[in-house]
Amino acid sequence: MIGEFVTLVVGFITSILSMPLVMKFMKKKGIVGIDMHKKNKPAIPEMGGVAVIIGIAASVVVASILTSEKIRLLLSFLASTLIAGIVGAADDLKPLSARIKPFLTLFSGMPILMLCTYDPRGPIFPIIGRTRLTIVYPLLIIVALAVTSNAVNMLDPFNGTMSGSCTVITITLLISSLILGRNDGVLLSLCMLGPLLVLYLFNRYPAKVFSGDVGSLSIGAALGAISILGHLEMVAIIAFAPQIMNAFYGLSTIGRLYERREAARPVVLLNDGRLMATSDPKAPLTLARVILAHGPLYEYEVARIIVILSIISGILAIFTAYLIKVTV
Repeated sequence: MIGEFVTLVVGFITSILSMPLVMKFMKKKGIVGIDMHKKNKPAIPEMGGVAVIIGIAASVVVASILTSEKIRLLLSFLASTLIAGIVGAADDLKPLSARIKPFLTLFSGMPILMLCTYDPRGPIFPIIGRTRLTIVYPLLIIVALAVTSNAVNMLDPFNGTMSGSCTVITITLLISSLILGRNDGVLLSLCMLGPLLVLYLFNRYPAKVFSGDVGSLSIGAALGAISILGHLEMVAIIAFAPQIMNAFYGLSTIGRLYERREAARPVVLLNDGRLMATSDPKAPLTLARVILAHGPLYEYEVARIIVILSIISGILAIFTAYLIKVTV
């Protein structure tokens, strides 16, 4: 367990040292985003997710040294994260279409298949037990990582929502791994947790950095990879409930894949700094819009509600892990 703790510390320290450098570089190159939910519309450095990837890579390198028998597992995890990160970086620098980006994220699941680091028998359901999805499961892995990466990317509307909710999911996967005795899940969750905590510190309200698609896509793919490699598929589905609901709302109202920059904004900024759900029928229905349907709120209040929803989903996911434990 000491080795796993070391990976957590290394990931945190590496990310917290690299984040200011990444922010400075992005600002110097003019890679900034406008914080649309602030009255003064500040320009915030983008692509802070690069520091997260650096931290995860450092954690994986240390974990590979300390647990050499896990090299294939760690390599498949890191490769999946990097592939999604490359897609995200490309989208940050030159926006990809709403169809091309999800298609490219399908490739993030390939390292897991190529290195055969998954359990071919498929997921374990609570109460029901283990399924037999030997033929279908490899295809589901490819789809799963594309879904998690894009679902995380879609739920990144406010300061701290993506980083906060994904930190909760990571902690949920860590606790569930401990309950189920999934050592691989513990190791990978700790590789992920340190860099995510750093991102949250810099991205929470008021944000000093935006993660960019390089961050949201890589984080989503990494969480999907942990779910597969740690045999935590059913736990992850429950933990991802807010992201899944948000994606479903948006896709069902627009009727197709879409980019946020192409659609009408689902919320509007009031003169007093609060946010209100838009009345524009062309705007997608999102989780934030549903929350704001009850009345205007400040950005940090909406972000807090989304994180609380993630915590509730996390508790239910941990209970799911317990049910799986008693089933098996």
